Amino acid sequence: MEGKLTIVFSRTKHGANKLAKSLCAAGFPADAIHGNKSQAQREKALERFKKGLTPVLVATDVAARGVDVKDVGLVVNFDLPNEPEAYVHRIGRTGRAGADGRAVSFCADDELEYLREIEKIIKMPVPRWDDHPWHLEALAERHLRIKTGGGKAPQSQGGRRQGGGGNRRGNNGGTRDYSNASGRQNRRGPASR
Repeated sequence: MEGKLTIVFSRTKHGANKLAKSLCAAGFPADAIHGNKSQAQREKALERFKKGLTPVLVATDVAARGVDVKDVGLVVNFDLPNEPEAYVHRIGRTGRAGADGRAVSFCADDELEYLREIEKIIKMPVPRWDDHPWHLEALAERHLRIKTGGGKAPQSQGGRRQGGGGNRRGNNGGTRDYSNASGRQNRRGPASR
């Protein structure tokens, strides 16, 4: 999507900052917007984004509310939203007014329940892309079992997610890796493309 803008969604403010920093270090100019930034900082980042000076904007859902920018060609859900309605709002930021656009969602093992809830609300399965270097077959098989009723989804623990926030643990016992935002050898895999 040459010449198009990209919005990357993070569930947490801390994650948004770390991801923007990692993207910049990997050679992708990025700014983060979230509730801990002042209004002036958010407006400056948004203006740079609209002008294409910073072609990647990393945002939390709250900070991105009301952001209407044309020429967004790609939306990336680095973290799946814990509210399924937010998924619809996120992916609706690309392909506006008949323009081309794409949305890609990464799905970690502890986000499978979120993926199921998203599929319920959109009344269709989220297309999967399994032939990428970050695909985890065990995770794909587990998702399929859950989706087809052959297994149970992980139970929530009183509304809290295991590990909480941006320092969650995945199947390999490691914490979320924001350091390699370019995607090379990252443990997360796209749920859709």
